Amino acid sequence: MRPKPHYPLNVKLLLIGVTLAFILLFLTRSNFSPASNQTPSPYSKDTENLSCSPSCSKIPSSLAHALIHYSTSSITPQQTLKEISVIAKVLQNKSPCNFLVFGLGHDSLMWSMLNHGGRTIFVEEDEAWIEQIKRRFPMLESYHVVYDSKVNQADNLMEAGKGPECTSVGDVRHSMCQLALKGLPKEVYETKWDLIMVDAPTGYYDEAPGRMTAIYTAGMMARNRDDGDTDVFVHDVNRVVEDKFSKEFLCEGYLKRQEGRPANLDALNQFEAPGQERAHYPLGGWRVIFLS
Repeated sequence: MRPKPHYPLNVKLLLIGVTLAFILLFLTRSNFSPASNQTPSPYSKDTENLSCSPSCSKIPSSLAHALIHYSTSSITPQQTLKEISVIAKVLQNKSPCNFLVFGLGHDSLMWSMLNHGGRTIFVEEDEAWIEQIKRRFPMLESYHVVYDSKVNQADNLMEAGKGPECTSVGDVRHSMCQLALKGLPKEVYETKWDLIMVDAPTGYYDEAPGRMTAIYTAGMMARNRDDGDTDVFVHDVNRVVEDKFSKEFLCEGYLKRQEGRPANLDALNQFEAPGQERAHYPLGGWRVIFLS
């Protein structure tokens, strides 16, 4: 993921607003924690503002760091105000949770802080970029991944994805499908993801690494989950490959929301992908067969 120069003021204001709202929510939860069983003093009304522990008035240093960073940075994230709002709303309901992001960028600190208390992992194709971001934000958990398919192979991979080796749902590490990403770190395969966002790899010219395998793998991991649903977000669905592959392998019938259409810059699709307990009927190009 790389910075894109659109809507800088609106997005920056959103980031500041979202961060402040998150801080306010954190402080509110702290202030309204369950009371003790002690009988209140008759003088408690006069002293109630002094009885709060020091932790009530402090925010975690990581949140403070994020607020300062985005308040002073001139670099804006890769998504628009409305797109960020869609994902932030889901995070508000589900966090702290497990959040997997394909792509590492200037917005990564924001996503990690919006999932405060949860686990957010970023997988990125550019090792030099990972090192650069790590120097600035060492608290982020990120890993290198190699994509062996290119955008100009999308049509062939779409046909291959209709074969039985690709439509049978199981552990992606043991899949025989060409679309299955097998080079991810074990942390990715062994975690049940509540949210997955596909905003990488590059994907915007024919010889670039395409997002076909990332989209397929996200769908496979969601379907192989034995409990609960996974919200999967695919960014840049204004592009043909991202749009077709997300609707095919995340199933158009599970498409919950589209943001950004018919704009010709960015667009975002949100899918609510069911796990094994619910995905027992075919949708899109999938013939669901669960493998042990």
